[in-house]
Amino acid sequence: MLRRYISRFLNLYRIDAGDMALMRAQYAAYSRRIPFLYFILVTNSLASAWTFTRFAPPWLSVYIPTLLFGVCIWRGIWFWRMRNVTFNDADLLRQVRRIVALAGLLTLGFTAWGLMLFHYGDGYAKGQMIFCMSLNVLACAFCMMHLRPAAMAIITFADVPFTIFFYFEGHETYRTIAVNLVLVSVAMVAVLLAYNRDFTRLVGSRTEMRRLSDENFRIANIDSLTELPNRRWFFSRIGEQHAKAVRTRQPFAVGIIDLDGFKPVNDTYGHATGDRLLIEVGKRLRDIGGEVDGLTLARLGGDEFALTVTGDVSPDALKALGRRIGERLRLPYAIGSAQAQIGSSMGFAVFPEHGDTPEQVFERADYALYFAKRQLRGEAVLFSAEHQARIRDDSVIENALQSADIEREFSLVFQPVIDTRTGRVTGFEALARWDSAVLGAVSPAVFIPAAERTGLILGLTRNLLTKALKVAAQWPEDVRLAFNLSAHDLCSPESILAIIAAVNASGLSPRRIDFEITETAMARDFSAARAGVDALKALGAGISLDDFGTGFSSLSHVHSLPLDTLKVDRSFIQDICDNPASFKIVKSLAALCADMGLTCVVEGVETADQLALLKTLNCDRVQGYHFARPMKPEAIAAYLANGAGRAVA
Repeated sequence: MLRRYISRFLNLYRIDAGDMALMRAQYAAYSRRIPFLYFILVTNSLASAWTFTRFAPPWLSVYIPTLLFGVCIWRGIWFWRMRNVTFNDADLLRQVRRIVALAGLLTLGFTAWGLMLFHYGDGYAKGQMIFCMSLNVLACAFCMMHLRPAAMAIITFADVPFTIFFYFEGHETYRTIAVNLVLVSVAMVAVLLAYNRDFTRLVGSRTEMRRLSDENFRIANIDSLTELPNRRWFFSRIGEQHAKAVRTRQPFAVGIIDLDGFKPVNDTYGHATGDRLLIEVGKRLRDIGGEVDGLTLARLGGDEFALTVTGDVSPDALKALGRRIGERLRLPYAIGSAQAQIGSSMGFAVFPEHGDTPEQVFERADYALYFAKRQLRGEAVLFSAEHQARIRDDSVIENALQSADIEREFSLVFQPVIDTRTGRVTGFEALARWDSAVLGAVSPAVFIPAAERTGLILGLTRNLLTKALKVAAQWPEDVRLAFNLSAHDLCSPESILAIIAAVNASGLSPRRIDFEITETAMARDFSAARAGVDALKALGAGISLDDFGTGFSSLSHVHSLPLDTLKVDRSFIQDICDNPASFKIVKSLAALCADMGLTCVVEGVETADQLALLKTLNCDRVQGYHFARPMKPEAIAAYLANGAGRAVA
C-alpha cells in the first residue's frame, strides 16, 4: 500500500512521453507564459537584492543574484528566438526534460540565496524577503501549471526548504508562517492536479476533434476506391498552384488521363472486376507519383484521372511523362481469374501559355485529351495553336448551330446499297447535310460532333429521321432505309422513345429500317446503349454496326449485341488491291459475318477492281462512288428506274 502511494507521488514528477500530443500542447502553453514568469521572478528578486545591499556583503547581495538573473535573461532570450520553431518529438521531449530540470535548479538556487540573505536584514527587510519569495513561488507555480512536473519541482524546492527553515527559526510568527506554507502548498498541489486533469481532457478532446477533422478532410478529398485525391481536391490543388505560379512566375502543367478499353472490361466482367482494375490503376499511378518530382495525381471520376506537374513542363518533358504513364498502364492486369489489358490517352496544357486561369488550363487539357481520343488514341497530346484554332472554329460552328433553322437548313441525301450477286438496290443510307444560312455548307464530320457537344443532337435526329421516313415510304417495299444514330441518341431513353414514336407515326414498316450504330457509341455507356439497341430490335428494326474494324473492341460488341449487319469501314478498301494486309482483314471480316449469319456491307467502293475482289470474298453488299454519289430524294426514283446497280454486273 505504502509503495503504491509513493509510486503515485513520484509519478507527479515524471514526464509522460507516451502522449506527445499532450506534451506538445503543454509546451506551447508554457512557452506563451515564459515572458511573464521571468519578469515576475527577476523584478521580485531584484527588489530584495536592492534592499539587502545595505546589510549583506556584495557577493551575496550583488554577485549571486546577478548570476541568477543572467540565467533567467538567457533563457528568456532563447525562448524568444525559438518561438516559431517546431520541434520533432525527440527534440521536444529533450526540451521538456530540460525545462523541468532547470525549474528545479533555479528554484533551489533562488531559495538558497533568499534563506542565506534572510539573516542579514532587519525586520522590515526580512518581511520583504518573505513576501517576495512567497510571491515568486505562487507566480512561478501558476505559470508552470500546464507542465505539472515543473510546477511540482517549484513547489517542492521552494516550499519544503522554507517550511523547515521558518519552523525551526524559533520565533512563533515564523512557525505560523511555516504551517501556513504547508497548508497553502497542499492547496496549490490540489489545484495543480485538478487543473492538469482538466487540461489533459481538453487537449484529448481537441486531439480527437482534430483527428475527426482530419478524417473528415480525408473522406472529403480522397477517392475511396483508388485512395488517390479526388476531383474536389484536384481543383483546389490547381487553384493553389495557379496562385503560386502568379507570384513566382513559374509555370505548371495540368494533364487529364482517360483509360482506353476500360468500359468493355467493365461491361464484360462486371463492375466488381472494373473496380479492381481501377484500384490497380490507382496503385500504378501512385507509384509513378512517388518516382517523379513535382507530380501529383488524382481521380476525377469513372475511368478519368488527372495530374499536375511543376518544374520542367517543356513539351518534351510532358510527352516523356505521358509515354511513361502510358507504358505503365498498358501492362497486363491480373484480376482474379481474368487478365485484362487497357491503354490510356492523355491531354496536357500549361499555365500561362495555354490559359490565364485554372479553369482555362483544365479546359485546354480536356480538349487535348478529346483530340487524342479522336485522332491519336493511346498517346499524350499537348495543347497547341492548332487546337486553339479548332476551338475558335468549333465555337463558330456551335453558335451557328444554336441559331440554325433545323427544318429549313438541314436536309438528307441518300447513297444506295447494292447486292453484289444480283446488282439490285437493297436500300439507301440516309446522310445528313447542313446548308447554314451563316456559314454555307458544313460537313457532317464537323456539325455532328458540335450538335453532340451542344445537346442539339436529339432534336436534330428526330427531325432528320422524320424526313427520312417520309422519303422511304415512297420507295418499293423491298428497298430498306439505313439511318445513323449517335451515342447520345442511343443512350437516351427519351430519344429512343421519340425514335419509336416517329417510326410508328410514319407508316413505314420497322422491318424496312436498319439503324446504324458505331462502336464509339456503344463504348460511351454500354449498358444504356444496349438497352436502346434492345428496344429498337424489339420494334422490329435491323441493327447495323458501322465502321466495323476501327473500334477498340469490335469482337466483344459483335458477340454481345443483337446485330443483323456489319459494315466494313472504307479505310480497309482504299488499298485492298495493293495491300495484302487490307485484303486479309476484309477476307477475315467477311468470313466472320458468314460464320455468324450476319450481312456484310463494305463501304467506300470506288473502282471496278475493288468490286471484283470483294465479290471473290463473298461480301454481301457494297456501297460507294463506283455506283452512285449520295443523291437528293427526288433523284431516287429515276436512279431506280434507270437500272440502278448495273455496275455490279
